Amino acid sequence: MTIWQQLFTRRMLICVFTGFSSGLPLYLLFNLLPAWLRSEHVDLKTIGLFALIQFPYTWKFLWSPLLDRYAIPLLGRRRGWMVLTQVSLLAVIAAMGGFSPQSDLTTIVWITTLLAFLSATQDIVLDAYRRELLADSELGLGSAVHVNAYRIAGLVPGSLALILADFLPWDLVFIITALFMLPGIAMTLVIKEPRVDVVPKTLRDAVIEPFHEFITRNGWNSALLILAFLFFYKLGDSMCTALATPFYLDMGFSKTDIGLIAKNAGLWPSVIGGMIGGLWMLKIGINRALWLFGVVQLLAIFGFAWLASVGHHADITAVERTQLAIVIGLEALGVGLGTAAFVAFIARTTHPAYTATQFALFTSLMAIPRTFANAATGWLVEIMGWTGFFLLCALLAVPGMLLLLKVAPWNEQVGNKEAV
Repeated sequence: MTIWQQLFTRRMLICVFTGFSSGLPLYLLFNLLPAWLRSEHVDLKTIGLFALIQFPYTWKFLWSPLLDRYAIPLLGRRRGWMVLTQVSLLAVIAAMGGFSPQSDLTTIVWITTLLAFLSATQDIVLDAYRRELLADSELGLGSAVHVNAYRIAGLVPGSLALILADFLPWDLVFIITALFMLPGIAMTLVIKEPRVDVVPKTLRDAVIEPFHEFITRNGWNSALLILAFLFFYKLGDSMCTALATPFYLDMGFSKTDIGLIAKNAGLWPSVIGGMIGGLWMLKIGINRALWLFGVVQLLAIFGFAWLASVGHHADITAVERTQLAIVIGLEALGVGLGTAAFVAFIARTTHPAYTATQFALFTSLMAIPRTFANAATGWLVEIMGWTGFFLLCALLAVPGMLLLLKVAPWNEQVGNKEAV
């Protein structure tokens, strides 16, 4: 089967639907919710506090064993949880616009918390299903397709819904946005439950065994090296972009410049990079992809350092806008490539019997730099300046690359299982 034939398979089409269903509620919380609250004259401090709704995404491994152990009647262990979370998300999103931020803000807080919990739970089961569906040789491409569909889903709450809000009342906007969960529900109803040889028989097995299996697979040293790699591989890249918008403003770019350039130069290179990375991984494997794409990720950080060294622009011309587009595009390409390989590595590292719990644990660890390390970025910029800060980010990307020597050696060949 050629590379292009592997791209246009039923399993890759399923990855499109899983990615889209996963990305829609998250981007609603990040893009549409703040816009709605601000348009209804909620103050910025209150809107900022809504960032705490990211909590379920960081701690989803705590309830992931329930999804490994228990099955919803009729549909099966994976499809049952998928339908339950997707139908619930559709209902919650549709209901949200019926409340007023001015008079029902407390209710909206509870609704968005429930939405984040359902979204994180859907991510747990979609990640587990995708891991059980794909052969090892397909993990790179399948992860890339999933991540790209995830990003494209952001165009619904981040662009379409905002445009509709200029012409329609907010309650109708949320109902229309909620209806975009229907393709995922339809997909879940027509696919088959994946075959898994080992299933946890008790809740204790579902809680204890995923951690026991991971630690005893190759010993404590190997487990700790993998966990360190999961923390460090995206650390520099994540910190580099944490204050991207304030950085662009400090360099003299207007909000319009940032909005137009970031939307076009940021999204599409990331999507294209992810697809190229996924296809390339079919040829070179996940290990070598982590090396090559990690280098691109690292070089992209130096683009920000270069832009910072140029300094503030009093008058922005087409040349400066082109420079900004190049820097954003290179960073987005690096993110697209690096994330595709990273998610594929996480999927490969999970054991088929405990995919939900281990995948949730690994992706939660991946989110820690974004949640906690990024909190120190403003303080670091104050001390070091923008150029020094970006050089530090590049330095912090090096440990993740060095850990590849142990966790993903260049010449190590990993056996592939047969496709489901």
